[in-house]
Amino acid sequence: MNRRAWFAAAIVAIAFLSYAGYRFYRHSAQVQPAIVTPKMNARQLIAPSVGTHISRLFNERINYANRSKLPKLIALTFDDGPYPVFTPLLLDQLQRLRVHGTFFLIGRDAEQWPQLAQRIEAGGNEIADHTYTHPNLDQESEVQVREEILKGRDVLYGIAHDPSVFHYFRPPHGRYTVNTIEVAQKLGYLTILWTDDSGDWRTVTPASLEAHLERYATAPEIVLLHSGRLATVEMLPDVVARFEAAGYRFVTVRQLLTLVTPDQLNHPAKHSV
Repeated sequence: MNRRAWFAAAIVAIAFLSYAGYRFYRHSAQVQPAIVTPKMNARQLIAPSVGTHISRLFNERINYANRSKLPKLIALTFDDGPYPVFTPLLLDQLQRLRVHGTFFLIGRDAEQWPQLAQRIEAGGNEIADHTYTHPNLDQESEVQVREEILKGRDVLYGIAHDPSVFHYFRPPHGRYTVNTIEVAQKLGYLTILWTDDSGDWRTVTPASLEAHLERYATAPEIVLLHSGRLATVEMLPDVVARFEAAGYRFVTVRQLLTLVTPDQLNHPAKHSV
């Protein structure tokens, strides 16, 4: 083979490996779990080996047909707060739509606005643990992680008395390590992440949020949203109407986990809305 042929072959090989690497990277970002229960192997889920990634990449295509039959259930989850302006607007909207959500509240903020935390529960919504001060838990020691979870739990339960604060936890900013999750597991918590990050923590329009949720819809679904965003409040009527028209049912996290298994949440199916 002459030099020109070798050069052409090398270019093709580099392009192929680059594309394969990109696909592998994209897939790696998508296989992060939506939920980690106390009995799961956190290290295997969060930091899987290269072999596990490759196996998932191939099994994803093989098992897609079976997963497409999973129930169309969607849990709207709202992080942070409560906030004195936006949380009441969100609660009014959910009430008008006759939809309940799961609120991962910050203990310190609930102490500032206890009536709002109580109103969340009184409206049929669920309250879960989002720590006491909302730190980056991937930078905290195991002792600090434990204290954040427990203090958040105790404060929230003292205000609103929702038993879900003893069972469901979400790390702030979605930042965690294997050790973070293992601390939560030892405390008996299910770490609730998501199947779709809506991106409403950025400056976005209601229309762009709607388009994102429709494009990335899965079933079953846990959507990451935030309590302090006006665009989130404004996009809800259209999103709820379109998902319900597509056969989805809105549930809280607690309801979701009585209807599907954690494995089904960690491997949902793509659906059109």
